[in-house]
Amino acid sequence: MDCIQVRGIRCYGYTGYLPEEQVLGQRFEVDLTLWLDLATAGKTDAIEDTLDYRSAIASIQHIVKTSKFALVEKLASAIALAILEYDKVHQVKVRLTKPAAPIPDFGGEISVEIIRSKTF
Repeated sequence: MDCIQVRGIRCYGYTGYLPEEQVLGQRFEVDLTLWLDLATAGKTDAIEDTLDYRSAIASIQHIVKTSKFALVEKLASAIALAILEYDKVHQVKVRLTKPAAPIPDFGGEISVEIIRSKTF
């Protein structure tokens, strides 16, 4: 199976366990790996024979901006389910990163990575 990778989708959202995270919001970054058959697109050079990743990016940005979940795991799952709605996508890997986790004396980032597949 072929794949398309889209990295560095940055958006501002309101998912977080702490109440202030759902009020003040924070930045998130999403990386995707999309598994699909690219053979036809490789022959035809036609965008309708592949996934127009611009719509996938817009969908992710909308989900991050409008969702208020307590857990990043739920947000990552919502993103994966939305991407699997595209006909051509058979499987998706979502890596959701919270670059500035509100944890005292912690300057790192938190990431969740999930893989979801269509059931046929």
